[in-house]
Amino acid sequence: MDKSQIIKYIIYTDGGARGNPGPAGIGVVIRTPMEIKKYGEYIGQATNNEAEYQAVIFALKKLKQLIGKEKSKSEAEVEVHLDSELLERQLNGEYKIKEKNLQKLFLEVWNLKQDFKSIVFKHIPREDNRGADRLVNQALDKELSKLEL
Repeated sequence: MDKSQIIKYIIYTDGGARGNPGPAGIGVVIRTPMEIKKYGEYIGQATNNEAEYQAVIFALKKLKQLIGKEKSKSEAEVEVHLDSELLERQLNGEYKIKEKNLQKLFLEVWNLKQDFKSIVFKHIPREDNRGADRLVNQALDKELSKLEL
């Protein structure tokens, strides 16, 4: 039986809302061994924490789509870097999740985790997450400029 090689993927995620809740966006940077993919999207009305979760969900779904289900399960070691300490602690089981809407999003992330060989959630300083943050703001600026026309 051939042994699959382990491939490490680094993902940077960020989510933000202007107002809390308010117009919200997500930003995701996915580093594969071959390339860097960037995504920014407006997600409608949400809180900051909901947007942070939505960014992680989007990133995991997108990575699985990019590399395929078989590879994700057998080869993909994923590091998700996020600047939300609350989210990182919730996803690592250190903090309880009291808000019902966040519980649903947590369960979605938990189910997506099963599609990968391994996933680690790491808190990083805000300044180390500028790429994802920029994508959030670009998505929000683009959407909000449409409303001003």
